[in-house]
Amino acid sequence: MKISDWLDEQEAEQGDVSQIVLPTNMSFDENPAETIFFKEINPCGMLCPENHPFSTVERFGHWYLSRGQDKKAGIHSSKMKWHLFTKDKNIALQTAKDHLA
Repeated sequence: MKISDWLDEQEAEQGDVSQIVLPTNMSFDENPAETIFFKEINPCGMLCPENHPFSTVERFGHWYLSRGQDKKAGIHSSKMKWHLFTKDKNIALQTAKDHLA
């Protein structure tokens, strides 16, 4: 089953799916149709293997997944991860940008 179809079913059953967690197998089985936005705050340089704040927006059918790690978590932190499912591209993009502000 595609992620967009699963989200449609969950929305029909539950209503709000903005913070729903995908089943593990589903998140690995499907690549996004496109990545619309990606930005990482990495003052260390591209060779640093540690965690850095980032935001990305990916499209799965007519759903957008906005996710990342909040800038407030700091460099090399693994905390403050977030995600949002929405059908509104503008909300997904604004949310991703806000988490890096």
